[in-house]
Amino acid sequence: MVILKNRSTTKEHVFFFTVYQKLMHLRPYMLLLFLLSILVHPFTYFLYRKRKNSHVYKQRFEQQCQHYKENGSYTKWKCAFVEQEQAKARFFGEQLSEQQLQTSATSLAEAKLQRIVEKDLANEGLYKQSYLQFFGQQLKKQSFIAITFVPAILFYVLLLLFANPFLQYVIERILQSFIVIIGVATLVFTILYLSPFDPARNLLGVEATPAQVANFNRIYGLDQPYLSQLWHALSGLFTFDLGTSFAGKEDITHSIANKFPITLEIALLSLLMAIAIAIPVGIISAVRPNSYLDYTFMFIALIGLSIPSFWQGLLFILTFALKLQWFPATYNPQNWLSLLMPVIVLGTSITASIARMTRSSMLEVIHEDYIITAKAKGLNEYKVITKHAIRNAMIPIITVIGLLFGGMLGGASVTEKVFNISGIGSYIVDKQFIPDIPAILGGVVYIAITISIVNLLIDILYAYFDPRIRSKMKKS
Repeated sequence: MVILKNRSTTKEHVFFFTVYQKLMHLRPYMLLLFLLSILVHPFTYFLYRKRKNSHVYKQRFEQQCQHYKENGSYTKWKCAFVEQEQAKARFFGEQLSEQQLQTSATSLAEAKLQRIVEKDLANEGLYKQSYLQFFGQQLKKQSFIAITFVPAILFYVLLLLFANPFLQYVIERILQSFIVIIGVATLVFTILYLSPFDPARNLLGVEATPAQVANFNRIYGLDQPYLSQLWHALSGLFTFDLGTSFAGKEDITHSIANKFPITLEIALLSLLMAIAIAIPVGIISAVRPNSYLDYTFMFIALIGLSIPSFWQGLLFILTFALKLQWFPATYNPQNWLSLLMPVIVLGTSITASIARMTRSSMLEVIHEDYIITAKAKGLNEYKVITKHAIRNAMIPIITVIGLLFGGMLGGASVTEKVFNISGIGSYIVDKQFIPDIPAILGGVVYIAITISIVNLLIDILYAYFDPRIRSKMKKS
């Protein structure tokens, strides 16, 4: 196969080719690119076979080989390899016949001849190519792109998106999140499928007849094989058709749509409260280590980590709702004051964790050489902390915030039960004892989707705060 170098190729011509070459080094993208351009391959493969049969490369290869053999280079290489093989045999104490020496030397000389000739032809602009390499070379041609753009539009869109390192970074994280969500859904379904609890018996009662149990299983598809039930559950998740619950026959999608926003609102408000309090506290403790403020803040943080949320919630209700009557004892959507106690209870341990992590991260950063250098240059302490230390200390803090937010969504069920909040956490807890498989699966997966979105935002923040990640994205 032959391809001639086009010295006048412009940057615009090689744009798609450059991105294509970058992605082809990654095996998953190799398959994806091939599938997205599947309608074009019959045409390009025909061109490849046609050019392959031209024998131009083969003729030049044979001519160059003959040239090296005629000028004596090949003979010199062969003699040198004979001496090399003889020296090797003497060193290892082996006995080689003349025929064995000649065979080995000829093989080595042929391999060297092939490498040198291929290099010579490459310098002339002649290449022996595979089909995928040939297809990549066609992307340098504007005429080829124009002809194939419509049938391979998704292929070109992918190349355009992945030309930007930051967009590629975001898209890869989205794909990873999609895989994680499918994995979570499969794992949760499998655990519920293997659970010893029998939904039919739990709902119909122990006096239910075998015929009633069989009818219940037939109606809800519980008599089908595992893979069939799993496929039905997964397809329902991604089409937002979760069916009806076993208990009450309520529409699961509608129930989650009503309950999930409440949990999400409480979790977000708790997180904002935690960030607003914990980060300044952690910075002050790190800047003034072993001071009165440091000991006080860290002692309070330790108490916040140690208090069980259900006990703290009950204590708040007894004190602020029943005794002082400052806030409602239970949640009321019409009264925003009823949110304050659940938000504080849910955010207490989160605040303590973030404050301690902020202090640890800041203490590690402010002793780095570049911080000492900044101080030595005469920068005041406020500028050193705000412009240098905080930015570099944010990476572990952001990581902890993301992990804690996921725990808030999953652990909100205790707080919701204490304050009688009809959120997704208490909904899943109520359904797990049946077990109401569609309802539990829907609730858990949509929590996983939210956590995946938060993790995606955290990854983007990584790239914003850490220049090393941006540099790595550009180099990749």
